[in-house]
Amino acid sequence: MIYLVEDDASIGEVEAYALKSAGYETLLCPDGAAFRAAMAKQLPQLVVMDWMLPGESGLELLQWIRHDLRTVALPVLLVTAKGSEMDIVKGLDAGADDYLTKPFGVLEFISRVKALLRRAAALRTGPDTLAFGPIRLCPANHTLTVEDQPVELTYKEYALLELLMQTPGQVVSRETILARVWGMDTSLETRTLDMHIRTLRQKLGNAGGLIQTVRKIGYKLAEESHEP
Repeated sequence: MIYLVEDDASIGEVEAYALKSAGYETLLCPDGAAFRAAMAKQLPQLVVMDWMLPGESGLELLQWIRHDLRTVALPVLLVTAKGSEMDIVKGLDAGADDYLTKPFGVLEFISRVKALLRRAAALRTGPDTLAFGPIRLCPANHTLTVEDQPVELTYKEYALLELLMQTPGQVVSRETILARVWGMDTSLETRTLDMHIRTLRQKLGNAGGLIQTVRKIGYKLAEESHEP
């Protein structure tokens, strides 16, 4: 089941028809209240959400999704007319797994939905706990501890750390990080990634030094002090 949170009936009908044609069952919610009511009855496999909604905005609903342990890893595709770089960064940082601007092509829309569902399935079959040095990360319940103390991260910071912990000691390129964590091409400026690395290191405290910069290539998790 895929929930479509869209107040424009014509766009919602296009999304629903495209997904049903691809074999997916859908439910259209015209606003946040209808979406919350649907979530209380049944959790979907994926949510396609508009940003500008009557009442609660898509970003407010995203924050609600990411603060509930039942839905913290629920894949969300944000579909909106807000298409500036800052809008995209804000939407992804709020917890969206992918971002699609209106007007959009139906084939691209279906491809992005399929990619998010594949990614979610891969995460469900991953290891119960990832560990490196004093860092312990549990993808199943989206928790992180450093030296046995809980650490709060934003959704993107968590996804970034999880990616690095999946391949300890190996360099992960900037392009790969942007594609895997932000779920899109590398059109975002690399300062977005650098900013997230900086705040992630700060939140990890002494363990932040385990995130090592490999100049002009990317980052890796290693038992060495990182370059500033």
